Amino acid sequence: MKAKKLGALLLTASLAAGMLTGCGGKDDAKDSANTNTDAGTGTDDSGDGGNNGEVTELTFYNADLTEDDPWTDPVAQILTEKTGVKLKVDHPVGEDKQRISLMIAEQNFPDLIYAKGDAGSLIDAGVMIDMTELIEEYGPNIKKMYGEEFDKLKYSADDPAIYQLSSYQMGGTKFEDSGTAQVQFAVLKENDYKIPETLEEFEQMLKDYKEAHPTAEDGSETIGLTLSAADWHWMITLGNPAGYIAEGAPDNGQWLIDENYNATYKFTSDKIRSYFKWLNKLYNEGLLDPEFATQTHDDYIAKIASGRVLALFDTLWDYQDGEKILKSDGKLDKTYCGLPLTADKDTKAPSLMYQGLATGQGVGITTACEDPVAAIKFLDYICSDEGQVLVNWGIEGTNYEIDENGHRYRTEEEIKKESEDKNYKKTTGVGFHNYPFPNYGTGVTDSTGSTFSTDSKESVISEYNEEQQAACKAWGVELLVDIFPQPSEFETPAFPPTWAYSMPTDFVEISNKLDEIAQASLIGCVIGSEADFDSSYDKMISDLEGSDMNDAAQILTDMVKGKVALTQ
Repeated sequence: MKAKKLGALLLTASLAAGMLTGCGGKDDAKDSANTNTDAGTGTDDSGDGGNNGEVTELTFYNADLTEDDPWTDPVAQILTEKTGVKLKVDHPVGEDKQRISLMIAEQNFPDLIYAKGDAGSLIDAGVMIDMTELIEEYGPNIKKMYGEEFDKLKYSADDPAIYQLSSYQMGGTKFEDSGTAQVQFAVLKENDYKIPETLEEFEQMLKDYKEAHPTAEDGSETIGLTLSAADWHWMITLGNPAGYIAEGAPDNGQWLIDENYNATYKFTSDKIRSYFKWLNKLYNEGLLDPEFATQTHDDYIAKIASGRVLALFDTLWDYQDGEKILKSDGKLDKTYCGLPLTADKDTKAPSLMYQGLATGQGVGITTACEDPVAAIKFLDYICSDEGQVLVNWGIEGTNYEIDENGHRYRTEEEIKKESEDKNYKKTTGVGFHNYPFPNYGTGVTDSTGSTFSTDSKESVISEYNEEQQAACKAWGVELLVDIFPQPSEFETPAFPPTWAYSMPTDFVEISNKLDEIAQASLIGCVIGSEADFDSSYDKMISDLEGSDMNDAAQILTDMVKGKVALTQ
């Protein structure tokens, strides 16, 4: 409580300083926010901060950035031109997992911060300012973006402050998705494009293809299925698919949430247990890569790039570097088609389900910021129509064009660059600055009817390669995701997805312990003998129960119910 009171005092001082030294006063901000601009977006409250040519440098720590951002790319330069703000970007280096703790210990904070899952410790320490009043004064585009889901930005029913703007997409419709499983187009073709409806059908499809094609073009052995489970990627390839495939559950991290908002650590589920027993069978039969638990993620990507891996349980952002190499080598049939795979015909893949605005992880302003007005104006510009077009599409005439109907489009040359060049985002700035800042979801349109993201239904269809086109033709659909259960088949939950919450320290400590047990134990269960599986799984559950699992479940249950109360 003392830390929060100190933070409030610092905030009062910093707001006062910001109102004196920020980019224009209150009236200037209103005038600027109501100025119509024309950047191929139609009428737009740009909220450009009233930039008078002076540049304010703000420090920004991005916990999810893995490479330097010198803020010199063309999009970054225009962001500075429009807002008067230049970011000095910092990020973790190597296995730097204690950076936030060090900041708190040294009381040394950046102006803006994306702390990812460590935001809770900053909030507890009184480091994050409540942006509610700033948004009310200087954030018309922020309020417009979040609309009816604005209240979900509030921290809790007991503390309704807005400490962060969500880093995840607001609204939208998915025209693309990697599904719950990914299979090479070559495998699909040989299976006459039959969509597997059970794990057994999926398994047989891989076995049949592997038997017919025991080696890849380079003579290496064909791999039926591989995963990346040696480090944190285990959550993406080993943990998450279990919930999607076995339970048909949406992404709530390592937890299942029932209709009464009660949380359960998902690896105690009987259905998920059966899923891992199936993986154990695949491992012992040689269909699951024997190196799945020990290979580095670079090894994993290299195997994908070789074209020898028939199937994955992953998500596009995690494996796309390997797929880009396949595309550049012209091996389109070795790239992957997302499938709505589930354990049985009665379970619906939740891939297209809209879970509502994900909150708890996002960009916020710290008490160290001497100009919070400049900071909020910068964030508001990114939320504006003009800002969204800039960060997602880039520069008109360079990265995109406007057609005769006033809609944005990319040339085939630009699409090819983005598809094949791993450094495209960093060098052009296109798509490099939309995350972790606020952004509209796929399919959301501006006043011209153009989508804010480069992915519209029409653009996705027009950019399909020959393998994707052939699959759509075989299935009689326009989009590959038309074979998935559609969004209308699901209700949007009353609470944000739990993986994004800013968790209290006691919960984090318990869940980290649970995840350590789960990672090692699940791998052990999969690579053990089939005869030992049940006893190994029973021991894992016993170890989880002995590590305060039920206490963590109660904490999360209370948090979920609190989130529901915010919007009722």
